[in-house]
Amino acid sequence: MRDRTRYLYLAVIVAVLAGIVVGFVWPELGKELKPLGTGFVNLIKMMISPIIFCTIVLGVGSVSKAARVGKVGGLALGYFLLMSTVALVIGLVVGNLLDPGAGLQLTDAAKQAAQAEAAKGGESDTVTFLLGIIPTTLVSAFTEGQVLQTLLVALLAGFALQAMGSRGTPILNGIAHLQRLVFRILAMIMWAAPVGAFGAIAAVVGSTGIKALQSLAVIMLGFYVTCLLFVAVVLGPLLWVVARVNLLSLLRYLGREFLLILSTSSSESALPRLIAKMEHLGVSRPVVGITVPTGYSFNLDGTAIYLTMATLFVASATGAPLSLGEQISLLVFMIIASKGAAGVTGAGLATLAGGLQSHRPDLVDGVGLIVGIDRFMSEARALTNFAGNAVATVLVGTWTGGFDRERAAEVLAGRDPFDEATLLDEDDDDVQVGEGVEGQGAPERPEEGRVAEKV
Repeated sequence: MRDRTRYLYLAVIVAVLAGIVVGFVWPELGKELKPLGTGFVNLIKMMISPIIFCTIVLGVGSVSKAARVGKVGGLALGYFLLMSTVALVIGLVVGNLLDPGAGLQLTDAAKQAAQAEAAKGGESDTVTFLLGIIPTTLVSAFTEGQVLQTLLVALLAGFALQAMGSRGTPILNGIAHLQRLVFRILAMIMWAAPVGAFGAIAAVVGSTGIKALQSLAVIMLGFYVTCLLFVAVVLGPLLWVVARVNLLSLLRYLGREFLLILSTSSSESALPRLIAKMEHLGVSRPVVGITVPTGYSFNLDGTAIYLTMATLFVASATGAPLSLGEQISLLVFMIIASKGAAGVTGAGLATLAGGLQSHRPDLVDGVGLIVGIDRFMSEARALTNFAGNAVATVLVGTWTGGFDRERAAEVLAGRDPFDEATLLDEDDDDVQVGEGVEGQGAPERPEEGRVAEKV
């Protein structure tokens, strides 16, 4: 089924090009096609609450398991939280500097709607806002589409299951199966992405002409450059200072895995190989067993950069830029909401839509602009996430005394090459929640009907 997802990728590209042509040649027709993009966004919005609930509940369970293994788990979680925050901040800074949606400002109607929503927001005080997070009933958050209420219910459920100990394991396993169903539905919805991308791009090009293409190019190139700078300027020096390992040598050692990710748009596809190669590099098995699977759910640096820059792009493009306070509160939401998200195409869009829905509902329709270029940025997200997890494994190993620097030097110098024959079977059955260290925060293997691109 992975091959079929490549057809989806190609279909989105064709749809974007077709939308550009329609928008330029028949601008009025392009504007009339906007409902196609809006309909697709509404399908994504429909999935926000169940995705947030499942991922947060399972994410809290992952935290409890990692914390139980002591120093390694605690250091890993602390580092993941710090790096995700750094990535989000970098995304906000670059997004504000580039202001990729400047001049786009789709329609006067959108601007007026944004102003009306902003005025509503100004009428409510902090107390009203906080009380509004509490749902009327335990399930009303799901039926009313209130994202922050769903988040509260998910956190309460997660901590309650944590307190139940082993008796909560069957429920966690049930939620894990529910998550599979939710993401299977989302995968089905994503097959409508070409239609949504066609309508959204045609409408925006029909309304603004060449400015739309310029803005989309700026956000894409800005994202690529930001990911590259994060890896080179943040991860590279940190790896050298802590572990005395050269970043380029490590990335060269993982070259096959990066090619695998490029070919599948999935950092998950390289998960078994990363575990085997990190052990061969000289990181102890317990450190690898805890850090790598947990990092796949909690250390999503590329996704963090994407979420913040995409949010700023949507806000600017719709003529309703976010204030600094709104950006910070949205950053906090993204940090929480992105944790534990399984690697499925569309989960990033759902998290983005959820953040906007919770803070500025008037901007949610702008997610349709991102649909057309989301697939172009998926590889950069996956590669950045993968590089971040490889670096994190070495760093945590160094901090906990579980890293053999001499062996690493031999391996990276090519004197002790990795034996491909030792790699474990990549098609092992999924590890259920609660089945030991290997299942801590580990995303499921890519399965039929799913595109396993990291959020």
